[in-house]
Amino acid sequence: MQKLFDPQYIEAQFLALKDWVFTEILVLSSLGQLIFIVLAFLAAWAARPLITTWITKLAAWKEADFWVTKLAEALALMALPFVWIVLQWISSLVAAFAGWPHHLLTVTVSLLTAWIIIRLAATMIRDKTWSKLISMTAWTIAALNILNLLDATVAFLDSLSMDLGELHISALTIIKGMMALAVLLWLAQFASRALEQRVSKLPNMTPSVQVLLVKLFKIFVITIAIIAAMNSVGIDLTGLAVFSGAVGVGIGFGLQKIFANLISGLLILADKSIKPGDVIEVAGTYGWVNTLGGRYASVITRDGVEHLIPNEELINQRVSNWTFSDTEIRIKLPIGVAYDTDLPHAIETCIKTAQAEGRILVSPEPACLVKGFGDSAIDLELRIWIRDPHNGISNIKSAVYVRLWQAFKEEGIEIPFPQRVVHLAADGPEKSLPLAQPSGAAAG
Repeated sequence: MQKLFDPQYIEAQFLALKDWVFTEILVLSSLGQLIFIVLAFLAAWAARPLITTWITKLAAWKEADFWVTKLAEALALMALPFVWIVLQWISSLVAAFAGWPHHLLTVTVSLLTAWIIIRLAATMIRDKTWSKLISMTAWTIAALNILNLLDATVAFLDSLSMDLGELHISALTIIKGMMALAVLLWLAQFASRALEQRVSKLPNMTPSVQVLLVKLFKIFVITIAIIAAMNSVGIDLTGLAVFSGAVGVGIGFGLQKIFANLISGLLILADKSIKPGDVIEVAGTYGWVNTLGGRYASVITRDGVEHLIPNEELINQRVSNWTFSDTEIRIKLPIGVAYDTDLPHAIETCIKTAQAEGRILVSPEPACLVKGFGDSAIDLELRIWIRDPHNGISNIKSAVYVRLWQAFKEEGIEIPFPQRVVHLAADGPEKSLPLAQPSGAAAG
């Protein structure tokens, strides 16, 4: 690394580069070949739209097989280098037949051939970022090898080094480590995607367990990839034991809540107590679970408000899951009728009214019970069952109460008002006078 700051080393490298340019590039034969290379590139650039249009029509051909369509799509992206390499190959053959210098033309053909092969192979990779990264890396190595500069480049990068104790780090080591990490991470993602596709087809595994299994596997393979990449560059992993212990102490104090939520999220996925789509009530929040994240659960209420509830609260607090094992729930509606009401007729009216509401289930059927005798009314309780609590509870109660109010008016069933009796002490005999009450109220 100290060579980069050595003036004599920098001057020697500059003079070597200058001699190479004057002996290999700035000569008449090389300039002529460069002109042919530039003209071939411009011709390929001009012909690219026409060729791309023709290839696109081939890809859109209705009778074309699948592999023909995929090949045509790849060729459309490589139209420029394909035309360029054909022109360069023809010019190289003409120069060789005429006995003219053509070493730059041959090198250009080799570089274009390597680029086309690598780019076509990279189209098999779905991720565009990984495809471009692998293409550029492979082509750079191939180009240096074609130009006979690979060994010199490796030696130069290895010379840019520094020692950290017993660890020898150079630019070459860092590049190798980054390349190894990139390849291993790509393999880890490929393996996790393959496992996810395989697990999603298992019929006896719930979605929450599938998500848990895929996440744990992904964490495991990424950890293995990082450790393997560090080991490939010669880093002693035994020295990480003290560091990991210090990190563990820091996590215990500073990141306690975060890791508590992460562990709680894994437990929720493992025991399947809460799943996306469930209707839950926790800490006064009622709604359906939209997503389960690593740190929180997204719960959307009937008001459209999305609450982000930490996973730890779902573990430590009491949670009402209305759809945990069954989506059918029972709703109780208190009703009061006057004391002079025909109770069997009132109960029958309540049941028929509930049965007329579309969301109420026929089985289990609605039921109406006498709960007691109140101060001003006979207390009834209408019990109904629904299968869609995610569509709301209050709205179904309101709909049933409106129907009951209309039915009671039609059947002459009275809903009494609260009443009080006041006793007045006077000189004469004690009298009981009822308080003024609205017309239509039942006598107390």
